[in-house]
Amino acid sequence: MSATESTRSKPSLRVLEAIADAEDVSPITLEPPFNDVVDPATLDRLFEPTAADDSVRGGHVSFRYRGYDVTISSDGAVKLS
Repeated sequence: MSATESTRSKPSLRVLEAIADAEDVSPITLEPPFNDVVDPATLDRLFEPTAADDSVRGGHVSFRYRGYDVTISSDGAVKLS
């Protein structure tokens, strides 16, 4: 996936891709299922453009999943630590 495609994908998908890449596995094999830990739709909505001026909200969200501290920023960056 190119960097452009990655920044266009939903934040929840970018998180799954980053963890799957780090573990060299398919995203569908990750356990526990992502939606058991984080509501993907809510995560995606956090970074949707605002209705007022179509700008993207700023900020970041952090949570733990599969032993990783996951931080996703409004610029699309996903950090695993």
